[in-house]
Amino acid sequence: MKYDIIVIGSGPGGYVAAIRAAQLGKKVAVVERAEAGGVCLNWGCIPTKALLKSAQVYNYCKSAEHYGLDFAGEVRPNLEKIVARSRGVAETMNKGVLFLLKKNNVELINGFAKLKGNGRIDVDGTEYEADHIILATGARPREMPFMPIDGEHVISSKQALVLPKLPETMIVVGSDAIGSEFAYFYAALGVKVTIVEYLPQIMPLEDEEVAKTMERSFRKLKATILTSTTVKSVKVNAEGKCDVEVEGKKGTETLVADIVLSAVGIKSNIEGIGLEELGIKTERDKVIVDKQYRTNVPGIYAIGDIVPGPALAHVASAEALCCVNAICGLHFGIGNASGPRPAEPVDYTTIPSCVFTSPEVASVGMTERQVKEMGIDYKVGRFPFTASGKATAAGDRDGFVKLIFDQNDKLLGAHLVGANVTEMLAEPTLAKSLGATVQQIAHTIHAHPTMNEGVMEAAEVALGAAIHV
Repeated sequence: MKYDIIVIGSGPGGYVAAIRAAQLGKKVAVVERAEAGGVCLNWGCIPTKALLKSAQVYNYCKSAEHYGLDFAGEVRPNLEKIVARSRGVAETMNKGVLFLLKKNNVELINGFAKLKGNGRIDVDGTEYEADHIILATGARPREMPFMPIDGEHVISSKQALVLPKLPETMIVVGSDAIGSEFAYFYAALGVKVTIVEYLPQIMPLEDEEVAKTMERSFRKLKATILTSTTVKSVKVNAEGKCDVEVEGKKGTETLVADIVLSAVGIKSNIEGIGLEELGIKTERDKVIVDKQYRTNVPGIYAIGDIVPGPALAHVASAEALCCVNAICGLHFGIGNASGPRPAEPVDYTTIPSCVFTSPEVASVGMTERQVKEMGIDYKVGRFPFTASGKATAAGDRDGFVKLIFDQNDKLLGAHLVGANVTEMLAEPTLAKSLGATVQQIAHTIHAHPTMNEGVMEAAEVALGAAIHV
C-alpha cells in the first residue's frame, strides 16, 4: 500500500501530524503498536489528572467544615473506584482519538513498524510505502540498573496508575512533574511518602521560590523531603518491603518502604525501528533533526519525545504541525494571499509547563536563577495569593504569581504556584510570545474577582505601582 505520509506512533505528536496531513489532502496512515493516543492519553497526562482530581475532591471533603458544611460519617478514599474512574477517562479519550482519525480518513495500522529504506516500512511482516515517514514513537519510563522495576515492589508511573490497594509507605525517586504528581496523590490519600531528589531542590526545573513553596506544601501532607540525595540501591527484603540505600546530607542510610516509585525520567523509543540500518543520526538517546524536523535521511522526519527539547505533549503537537506544514509547504497549514510559505519553527523559549499537584505549578520562560546566571538586568513583580479576594473566598491562599522582566520591560519568565494556576498560564505565555511589556500587562483590565488578577497585580508590583500589596 502506498501513502503520501506514514506516521509511526499515535501519541499527541503522531495523531496530530496524521490528522493535519489528512486535512491538507494527503493520503495518510498512522502505525500504532499499543493504544491509539499514545502514553500521554492512556497512561500519562490524562489518567493522572483524573487521579489527582479524586485526591482534590477528597481533601475538599475533609475540609468541609472549613466551608460551613457538615458531613455525616467519615469520607474515605476507595482506590479501586478512583482507579476505575481514571481508566474510564482514558478510555473515553482513546475513543475520541479513534473517532478523529476515522473522521479525517486516516488509516490506523496496528503493529510494530520498522524502517526499511526507500520510503518503505515493515509492520509485523507487511510492507507499506510512503513519500514521507514521520517518526513519533514517544518514550517510556527510564529504568536504572540500581533500581530495577519489577512492577510490584519497584514500580513505574504506569503501575502507579493502577495500584490495587494503598500502601502504607512509598518512596518516590525523582521530583519532576511525574514524581511530584504521584507523591502528592498518594500523600493526599494518607500514604506516608518520602521524596528523594538527587538535586538540591525538588522540582529542579522550576523557579527556586516555587520549589520552596511546594516543599512546604508537601510537608503539610506529612511527606518527607530528601534533597541532594542519591539512591545507591533498592533491594526487596525478606518481609517483602524495599530497602533503599541512599547517600545524602546525613551520610549513608537505609530507608524502608512498601513500594518504590521510580520517576527518574524517560527513555526514547528508538530501538529496533531501523535507525542504525538507515544511518539516521542520533545523539544521547535522541534523533537529530533540523528546524523542520527532517533527519539526515531524505523523506524521514522525527518529532516529540525522541528529538531534543522538552518531552511534553503540547510540544510534540506543535512539532507535528510544524513538520507537516513544512512537508506541505504551508505556514501554519493555511494558504494565504502571498502563497505558501515555509512553516515557522517552534519557539522553544516560550514553552509552558504545568505540574498538577495541589497547589498547582505553572511556568513559562526563564527562572530567576537562569536570568542571574546570564547576567541580564531584570526586575521582578511578585503577587501573593494571600492578597487575592478570589483565593481568599475559595480558601486556597497558598502561592503567588512571579513575573520577571528585562531592562526593556519585556517578559522573560512567569512562575505561578497556587490553586488552578495551570489555567492562568496561557496569558503570560501569550504575553511572552507577543513581546508584551510590563506596562501592557499591568494596564490590561482583568476581571474581578479572579485568580487571573494576580498576573496584572504582579506586573503592577514590578512597576512599583501596586495597590493591594
